[in-house]
Amino acid sequence: MTPGEYQKGGASLTIHWTTTPTPLGLMGLGATDRGLCFLQFGDNAGTLKEKLKAEFPLARLEPMPATASPFFSVWERALEEFFAGTGSLETLPLDLQGTAFQIAVWRFLQSIPRGTTVTYSQVATGIGQPKAVRAVGTACGRNTVALLVPCHRVIRGDGHLGGYRWGVERKQRLLDLERNQP
Repeated sequence: MTPGEYQKGGASLTIHWTTTPTPLGLMGLGATDRGLCFLQFGDNAGTLKEKLKAEFPLARLEPMPATASPFFSVWERALEEFFAGTGSLETLPLDLQGTAFQIAVWRFLQSIPRGTTVTYSQVATGIGQPKAVRAVGTACGRNTVALLVPCHRVIRGDGHLGGYRWGVERKQRLLDLERNQP
């Protein structure tokens, strides 16, 4: 989506959404005609729809139509393969919007290999902003597409997990899952 579309709360957008179960709980998916713009964990479909609405308050939210079935099947299969340790999520189309700094952080995060971690400081250095460690943490927290932008792979410099938008317990489970699979 364009910066203007995002800044206007998605006023001109239609976002199709659905939920799907995962080993880490219910996941909500939201997509524009350009790609996934929302992939988050939640307790139930209503909560996930509210999170989507909060992110894009003026967008028209519609259930994923039957005609989107082939695309949704590809996304769902990619998620299943990711959790089974046999696939990657790197090829799924994204429709992200953020500041230039956030996009730089998110692109760097996408380069972190599965099963490994880096520190917030390493991310800051990796994007050429070594003093922007706190801002890296903020960018991770603004990530709207769990797993696709793998902010769970970023930890504190002292080796502790740090925060995670969807809960530190879920972050630990994701890291364990990735480390224990080929």
